[in-house]
Amino acid sequence: MKIYGGKRSLFLNLDMTLYLVTEESVPIDSLLKVVEQAIKGGVTIVQLREKSSLGKVFYEKAKAVKELLDSYNVPLIINDRIDIAIAVNAAGVHIGQSDLPLAVVKKIVPKSFIIGVSAGTLEEARNAERNGATYLGVGSVFPTGTKEDAELLPHGVLEEITKTVTIPVVAIGGIAIENVDTLQHTGIAGVAVVSAIMKADSPSLAAKSFLEKLKK
Repeated sequence: MKIYGGKRSLFLNLDMTLYLVTEESVPIDSLLKVVEQAIKGGVTIVQLREKSSLGKVFYEKAKAVKELLDSYNVPLIINDRIDIAIAVNAAGVHIGQSDLPLAVVKKIVPKSFIIGVSAGTLEEARNAERNGATYLGVGSVFPTGTKEDAELLPHGVLEEITKTVTIPVVAIGGIAIENVDTLQHTGIAGVAVVSAIMKADSPSLAAKSFLEKLKK
């Protein structure tokens, strides 16, 4: 299922409609509880993001989250850490502009890996597609406190990117129930949500609310 007229992924079973990115440094028991509730509410793909965690901690979390997601047939994407993504047999990895170059990553990971790339400009989006990215994470579409160094996307750039590339685009950054409607007709394949689900009183209800908005 693709929303807002987004382009179809070559990974035919990859549903990026509601893409959950986890909060930093959440204790593993709490993390698993929130992620499971979010999946029950309709989250279609999960990215584990642990930039400040030591390798062993990140690995243990990734292994536990992977086991949980496998039981629901939901893919796990690991943020940045290619070694951990391979170690837990995740579905893929997501890299930023300051991480290992995409061409190098593709030489390291299995051919079946989903590889997402963050992009904030049309040039970055074109380069990522040219070098073999599976999808793009484009933002920040709204102001966000989750990533302090995130730059706000200039007006019209999201639409420009979706019209130019042929791979799916996921909007990210400050997305909430109150503003997700404004992303209609932008051509995106889905939205990536962090705090609005992870910090919700009911992650399940929050996810359901997002899906209801996205399906209208």
